[in-house]
Order: sequence, then C-alpha cells, then structure tokens
Amino acid sequence: MNTEAFFKLTYGLYIISTSSHGKMNGYVANTAFQVTAEPPQIAISCNKDNFTSHLIEESGLFSISVLEEQASPELIGLFGYKSGKDINKFENTPYIIGKTGVPIVTKECIAWFECKLINQTDVGSHIVFIGEIIDYGMFHETKEPLTYAYYRNVKKGKAPKNAPTYIKPEEPVVTETRSDSSRLQKYQCLVCDHIYDPAEGDPDSGIPPGTAFEDIPDDWMCPVCGAGKEDFEPLR
Repeated sequence: MNTEAFFKLTYGLYIISTSSHGKMNGYVANTAFQVTAEPPQIAISCNKDNFTSHLIEESGLFSISVLEEQASPELIGLFGYKSGKDINKFENTPYIIGKTGVPIVTKECIAWFECKLINQTDVGSHIVFIGEIIDYGMFHETKEPLTYAYYRNVKKGKAPKNAPTYIKPEEPVVTETRSDSSRLQKYQCLVCDHIYDPAEGDPDSGIPPGTAFEDIPDDWMCPVCGAGKEDFEPLR
C-alpha cells in the first residue's frame, strides 16, 4: 500500500484555541470542516492527549483561526510542537477575546470562527468535537489560506505525532560512501523530525544547496517548527 494516498486528501491548517478556569491554550490542526449550513456547524479533531482537548471538554467552547499561506515556522512550531502544559503559548502571541470568552489568535491568520460545543464523538486516539458557530469574521480578505499540501510540499512541513494525519516515517537507508560524507551528513530536528539535507540546503532561509550543517549560521532555525540549530542531531 502507498501511504502517499493519504496526502492527496485536502486539508487546511488552523489554530484551535480555548480557555477554561483562566487557562488558555491552543494547537495547530489540519482537521476542521463545515458539516452543516443551517445551523452553521464545524467539526474539529483533537488528540486525547492534547491539553487543549481537556480544556474544550471543560469549557464547551473553542475558536478556529485560519492560518495564512505564509504563516511563519515560529508560530506553527509554538502551537504545533510545544505543550501548553509547559508554557503559555499566548504570552507573546497577538489574540482577541471572543463573545464567549475564548481567545482567538490573530497573528498570521486570515479568518476566524467562534464555536459552542454541541456534540463530541470518541474515535479512538482522537475526539471529534462539533461546534455551532456563534461568531466569525475576517482578518485579511486578500491573503490565501495555508493548505496542508502547501505546508508539506513547499514548506516541507510534517504532521506532529498527535495529528490525525501523522504517519511514522520509514527508517532511512544510508548509502553514502564518498570520502566527503561528513559534509553531506543529514541532520534531523528533535522537535518536528524535519531533516536538513546539505544537498538541498534551505534556500528560503538563504542557505544554498551544498552547505554542510556545520556551516549554517548559529541563529538559523528549523524551517518547519522554528527550533534552533542546537535542536538537531546527525541522522543515523
């Protein structure tokens, strides 16, 4: 079976946020879709282990912020690869408070929805929450939304381990035998599993093809999650 079939399903990328008992949290999701028009309802999928999942069950409320196509890896890394149990994701993130009191991320987002939970279904590793839309609006009318296909194919992003679309990567086959293999050593991000390949470099960050990992500036960041160079290790 070819797992590439799963990547042909179309998704967007969103920040799902909520709050309960004074605690705000959010996560990056690629599963949010409208299920009815009247009344307008949206469904999202959230891993049971996500802190946000517990807060949604407590509050019965959530918001959806639609990420713009050029959303930064720092924002995606903050909400997609770090836990709200350890940090306050909203400390330095611009947001507004909706009618129901939930936070709505505004940074690098083009539209938003505020929802009241009306139903939920346990589907194993995840919970599908269905919410009735209470309020909604636009931040930017001319910018394009970030799709999962663009995130994966252009930004070279990967799904976090808690995402419903996560597929465990196959173990790489090492075939390099050249004498300059040390300069061609690939490095893997410990946060999001992104692999830096010297043969490809990172042109979007000004790193040309053929640049060894050791020669990358110390302030370079993972193009997927925003982790620092120190969060990479040699790919074995």
